[in-house]
Amino acid sequence: MGASGSPGVPETMQSIGFDAPGGPEVLRLQTSPVPRLRPDDVLIRVAYAGVNRPDCLQRAGLYPPPPGASPLLGLEVAGEIVMVGSEVPREMIGQHVAALTPGGGYAEYCAAHWQHCLPVPSGMLLAEAAAIPETLFTVWHNLFERGLARDGERVLVHGGTSGIGTTAILLAKAFDMEVIVTCGDAAKCAAASRIGATHAINYREQDFVEAVLAHTGGKGVDIVLDMVSGDYVARNLKCLAEDGRHVTIAVLGGTRAEVNMAQIMMRRLTLTGSTLRPRSDSFKAALADEIAENAWPLFADGEIAPVMDMSFPLAEAAAAHARMEAGEHVGKIVLEVAGG
Repeated sequence: MGASGSPGVPETMQSIGFDAPGGPEVLRLQTSPVPRLRPDDVLIRVAYAGVNRPDCLQRAGLYPPPPGASPLLGLEVAGEIVMVGSEVPREMIGQHVAALTPGGGYAEYCAAHWQHCLPVPSGMLLAEAAAIPETLFTVWHNLFERGLARDGERVLVHGGTSGIGTTAILLAKAFDMEVIVTCGDAAKCAAASRIGATHAINYREQDFVEAVLAHTGGKGVDIVLDMVSGDYVARNLKCLAEDGRHVTIAVLGGTRAEVNMAQIMMRRLTLTGSTLRPRSDSFKAALADEIAENAWPLFADGEIAPVMDMSFPLAEAAAAHARMEAGEHVGKIVLEVAGG
């Protein structure tokens, strides 16, 4: 294996698997081999694993893991490093980290690239640490790197109480941006406002385009962070100010959109987007470095903290997925593996 670390690491572990794609009920506890490490991996004894929308899509058979990734669900974990690959600094053994993973989080042990780990500061709960990496990496790259967000700008975020939505609110506010969100009911609008949204729109009761333009005095927003795509795209573009940026990070409403290219030219709009999971290890390492410098200190100092919804035992992963798919959650859902 070319690895070094704790002699107490077993050969097998408990994990969550499924025999065939389907609804949340297909998830079950199983025994799996403990991951073998590549030279640049660490092995984390998982305390908590974050639950994310792509996990639900993978379980349903709609989001296969990239080549070489663990077939197990789970894109983020927090826990203790118990073993390191041959190219990893040995002093990382024993450190508590939050890690972005290409899969494998729903398990007692998870392998992650050592440069995709962030140190858990004293005072941060491991449950909170596990709830940060996937949404933080996604929002940082798309809002700040692709969306070129700057202090004082306005951003529209759909799904304001989702994990992505709450993270976007916290980060945008930390950088003095105005955040407008859409939510599906009055309670979620109130929750988004408490988290820091400047304005929350109930999209079931109001046309969000009209509401955005009314709130901004007809100016519109500088950035739309879009998870819906489909027929939302044309409506989102109407919300954008001149030189606005439309950043797509998911296609929950469909992959096809019809847009008026003349409007894009006249108003100098930018359409972009990305998906994080298939990106290279070196890209994610560079992104982790930027986050460690610019965003992680905000969490470490307690200036911002992830919005937590519910914690479920690992064995109840099906219930966690059911809650996410029902849209009942506000903030992040996590699985408790070993606690801590």
